Amino acid sequence: MLAAPARAASPAAGPAAASLAPGFELHLPDALALARRGNWELRSAQADVAIARANLRTARQHPNPSLSVITSRIHNDGLGDATPLGNDLWSRGYDTVTQLGQTLELAGKRGLRRRAAAAAADAARARLADNRRTLEAEVLRAYVAAALASADVRIARESASYLRDEARIAEVRWKAGDISRSDLDQIEIAAARLDLDAHGAENAALGQRVALETLLGVSAPGGDIVIADSLEALVDSTGVAAQRPQGGVRPDLAAAQAEQHRADAAWRLEKAQRIPDPTLVLQFEHQPPDRPNTLGIGLALPLPLWNRNTGSIEAARSARDQADIEAERAAAAIAADIASGRAALEEASSRWRRYRDELRPRSDSIRRSVSLAYEKGGASLLDLLEAQRNDNDVRHATIQAASDSAIAATQLHAATTTIIPEVTRP
Repeated sequence: MLAAPARAASPAAGPAAASLAPGFELHLPDALALARRGNWELRSAQADVAIARANLRTARQHPNPSLSVITSRIHNDGLGDATPLGNDLWSRGYDTVTQLGQTLELAGKRGLRRRAAAAAADAARARLADNRRTLEAEVLRAYVAAALASADVRIARESASYLRDEARIAEVRWKAGDISRSDLDQIEIAAARLDLDAHGAENAALGQRVALETLLGVSAPGGDIVIADSLEALVDSTGVAAQRPQGGVRPDLAAAQAEQHRADAAWRLEKAQRIPDPTLVLQFEHQPPDRPNTLGIGLALPLPLWNRNTGSIEAARSARDQADIEAERAAAAIAADIASGRAALEEASSRWRRYRDELRPRSDSIRRSVSLAYEKGGASLLDLLEAQRNDNDVRHATIQAASDSAIAATQLHAATTTIIPEVTRP
């Protein structure tokens, strides 16, 4: 699990988060916990695990015996069925045959069926773990996107506030005759544009919060939550998680390997189906009066004359080959994810550090210097607006670099997340 800054208590939630109170400060651990309880795809994967366990229970059971009772030689000519033994139901001359049959599975069919069901249960658990792995990455990406949108709003508001302060100073200078009315108008227009940018950023931030709430399983997402963790804190926490050593197998590869075992057992089972399963029959016959009670034993055996199960065997062999290909593809995809994730994290982290430590402080210093010079008449309006625009661009680029770094760390963490696969007893 990814680490995160200290947080407030998590909101109460059942199987799904019905709603979040407006203004609730959502921290990353809260978001992850809510997603694990309420995300619909994850809950569906949990149901798949339950189904696989039920199928395994069915595979472990023996075939049920069959019971048949047939009564014949019942006369309908009105003469009756009485015998010298009497005319009660048991003494009449009816021929009653009771048969008990039990199918006997040969060629290890039951063991192969259990192996296939156990491997299917292992694959379902691994897919659940993989859904949890990808869900955590999606939640963190959505959380970072919401944090980035909130930071965009804050920067736009701060930039507009800077220019409104400059506009007040410019108005004083205009009244003193130091600048023209057009200079004052340009500053006010630039401030108004930044106000409009802030309103647009607020709408975009609302959309990101709605998307996050939907991912958490909130039944009526409204985007009323507050993203409590800053981008800087998210960069630190995700960076630590991405560098954490992992052991075991990635869940999607574990699922593919379990599917290989299932497909192999299914193929062997189809081959075993060529050997017919006999049915042992025990019979009791009651036919008074001469030999009222007799026993019999028999064996029923399907004859594989027209159907040797070749079609099902070929299909199962192709499914086994396909499972082998999917396992190879999963292993290659993991290697590619790790390689690209490390490269992306290195680039994004380097860019974030340079913006944070070098470009952002220099840009802010230049903006302050030009602003002070403009107040004293030592800089032109063009210099002021250019410095403000450049600083605004650098601030946005800085938080974008922080977002990219956090997301790259998240992707690398997801690419290297592993489990110790559980092997089910057949």
